[in-house]
Amino acid sequence: MKQLSLLLVLSIFFSSCEKDDICDANTPTTPKVVIEFYDVANPTTLKNLTSLGIIAPGFTNGFEFTATSKIKVPLKTFQDTSILHFIQNGSMDPTSDDNLDEITFNYSRKTVFVSRACGFKTLFTLNTTNPITVTPDSNNWIQSVIVSQPNIENEDETHIKIYF
Repeated sequence: MKQLSLLLVLSIFFSSCEKDDICDANTPTTPKVVIEFYDVANPTTLKNLTSLGIIAPGFTNGFEFTATSKIKVPLKTFQDTSILHFIQNGSMDPTSDDNLDEITFNYSRKTVFVSRACGFKTLFTLNTTNPITVTPDSNNWIQSVIVSQPNIENEDETHIKIYF
């Protein structure tokens, strides 16, 4: 009798599920900013990062990238500015050769409904007058930053180009 009751409950449960009740893993969510790195001496040539650590101020965990010229990092969805520390040699020990450059992303946000199961996602548009600022210091490894696509709506295209 218990098995029959359990089967009845399960059949009612699954028959009441609709397509919108499960968020498909392939459904696009809030996109990350896509950044490509280029050789400052040869601006059309992609340049692999040897070792890069990225972390937001005040956080203890960040992202590590090695041997790549293209990365994706998230922006804050609850405010119009994200500050990230880009640390050259930052994912390798020792830390004595780390070179930190601070980048500020300035943008506007738009919340878009995806579906009942997936909820909402945030789309970003980099500001036209001051989209990105690299805080100057005595040893910046980032030489130049160019916005190639200010609308961050997907991860299929490059949004930012960094030259070093």
